[in-house]
Parts: sequence; structure tokens; C-alpha cells
Amino acid sequence: MSLRVLVSPNALTELKGLLVGEKGLSIELINSAEQKIGVEFDAALISRDVTATSTKQKIIPSTQAFYDLLLNSRDLRWVQIHSAGADRQIYLDLMARGVTISGSSGVNAPIVMQNAIAGILMLARKFPLMLKAQAERRWDPLIKYPLPPDLAGQTAVIIGRGPIGGGIAKVLEAIGVKTISVGFNAALKDGKSAQDGVNHISELNQLLPQAQWLVIACPLSNETRGIINKDSIKLLPDGAHVINIARGEIIVEPDLIDALKNQKLAGAYLDVFASEPLDAGSPLWGMENVIVTPHSAGHSAGNEMRVLELFVENLRLFADGKKLKNQIAS
Repeated sequence: MSLRVLVSPNALTELKGLLVGEKGLSIELINSAEQKIGVEFDAALISRDVTATSTKQKIIPSTQAFYDLLLNSRDLRWVQIHSAGADRQIYLDLMARGVTISGSSGVNAPIVMQNAIAGILMLARKFPLMLKAQAERRWDPLIKYPLPPDLAGQTAVIIGRGPIGGGIAKVLEAIGVKTISVGFNAALKDGKSAQDGVNHISELNQLLPQAQWLVIACPLSNETRGIINKDSIKLLPDGAHVINIARGEIIVEPDLIDALKNQKLAGAYLDVFASEPLDAGSPLWGMENVIVTPHSAGHSAGNEMRVLELFVENLRLFADGKKLKNQIAS
């Protein structure tokens, strides 16, 4: 008996090539563009082109059409998603009815890490100021201003010690930044991982006064939602920077905006926001000390193939009744 697998037209061709020569796997790939509500299948791949420009708050019609196929398939048992996190409502709804969701943790980690490092370097070297001057065709050298401190010797507190957080720490340490990692494993409370230099999230408030750079690289959960707020921001040193390439809801956005306006914070690089797309009226767009990118830190041509390769690997495990890689707990 073959497994029926729903995929997008874009993923269909690539998957056919990857599945050539796969012994012991009988797969029927179903082109989502040719289906109507009620079609049955066992598994599905939500590749990046399926979500496209959709966000959690604004779903475009083509994405909703794919979601509707998922929601109306009674046989559906497993969905592979292109992202590491599974906090979109569709994933929560599917898990609530017993569908297994597997993520793509680690697949886009190098790309997201590069974006975080780019944001840190741009803020540290005052690139927003210089790019504004360039747009205005104005010669405005840094020597006219209080010179930025050397990045080497500063301290970054990184919330999240997964592939992204770990990669950020490695690069920052290579350029002389001290890093303090914060994780969520309960064993950290007992000091069992002290040799790894990882602190438990319950210690965050004690660590924040050391953070010239606060880097958020963790999943959204009940534990992390709103964890960066006016109280935690007050604990940061004056002139600290915030980097968020995780989820917007981890920060209480009005509190962050207030801290940027009153210069408690020197700047921020934000790829994610509490509501997306970011409203055109948000003051974040016009702040000279803020870099805004449209939830694009994980976008890379290479990521698409890595997701497909992970999907094929999980297909083998699924067919054999084994636990999937990056299976997300419901």
C-alpha cells in the first residue's frame, strides 16, 4: 500500500527526483493545485511556497486553500512543516485532532544566524545612521558623533541554545564578544549542564544587567510569551541592544518601543513582530536606531532543498512507524 502525500506543485517535481531509487518506499504524490476539499491523503508537506507571504494574522487565499485540504482530510496523520516552530493556528488545530507535526529545526539555522549577526554588526557600526546619510546623498562620517564602542569585550545574553542560538554564540565569541546562553531544560536548574555554560531561563533577570546585547532565538511558548517586557528591559544596561529573530510575541512590543524612544535602549534589529505584517503606522518603521526586516531571516534558496531532504528522511521513518526527526510535542 502506498502512502498518499499532499505537496505543492513547486515541491512535486523536486520530490520526484529525490524519491527516485528510494527502495521500499511506495509514495503517491498528490498535487495540491489539482485537488478539491474532501481528497484523502496520509501525509502532507507544507513547504515555504505554501505559506508564501501569509502570516499568522493574515492568510492569503492560496495558503488557505492548502490549509482547507488538510483540515478536511480524515486520513491525515502527519504534516511536515518548513519552519522550526509550530505556533501557527493551523498547526495547533491539526495537533488537537491527533495529527503529528514535525518541524525543520536546524534546516535554516545557518541563515537565521547570519541575519542575527548582520543585525548586530550593523547596529554596532552605526550602519542605520550611515545608510540614512547615503539615501540623502549626505557625507556624514562617524567622527562627528560619539564613537561606537568596540564590539569585542561586550556581552551578549542569548535566549535559546538550539542550532540558531548556538550558531550565534559561536560567531560572536570568535569576534571577542562574551556570550551567556539561556536554555529551558529543567536539568539546568540543578546545575547539571553547568559545564556547558548554559543558564536556566529562571535565571534570566539575574543575567540581563550584563547584556549589552540581548538576542532572542527561542521558540514561542507559554513560558516565553511576553518574557521581554518593561520590567525585564529595565534590568538591561542603558544603551543595550535587542535582537529578535525568533517570534514577535516574545517581546511586549509597546514596552520595547517606549524603551527605544526614551533611549533606554540604543537600538534593535527586529525580523519578527507581535502582528504581521507590521502595521504601516508602527513607530518602529521610522526609528533611526531600529532595523526592520519582514520576517525574512530564514529565507534562502538552499533552505528549500534542505527541507525536502528532511521530508524524504522522515517519509522513511513514517513508513516504518518510527519517531520522526523534529517531531513536535502536542
